[in-house]
Amino acid sequence: MAMDAATIETMIREALPDAQVSIQDLRGDGDHYAAHVVSAEFRGKSRVQQHQMVYAALRGKMGGELHALALQTATPDA
Repeated sequence: MAMDAATIETMIREALPDAQVSIQDLRGDGDHYAAHVVSAEFRGKSRVQQHQMVYAALRGKMGGELHALALQTATPDA
């Protein structure tokens, strides 16, 4: 079963309450998304650590219910 964009956004916002999140369904199939996440909590973290924080917010859904996520992360001042 695929995930919808609203569910992905909610999960990210629960883990990163200050986050600005935009989700785009790349194929219209509910399996391939692009996400842009901006959060002050990323400050001082490497890009890999930022991505790990977002993946952790998805609580193991990556590779299962969520097939592909093209992820961009940034801090508010970037």
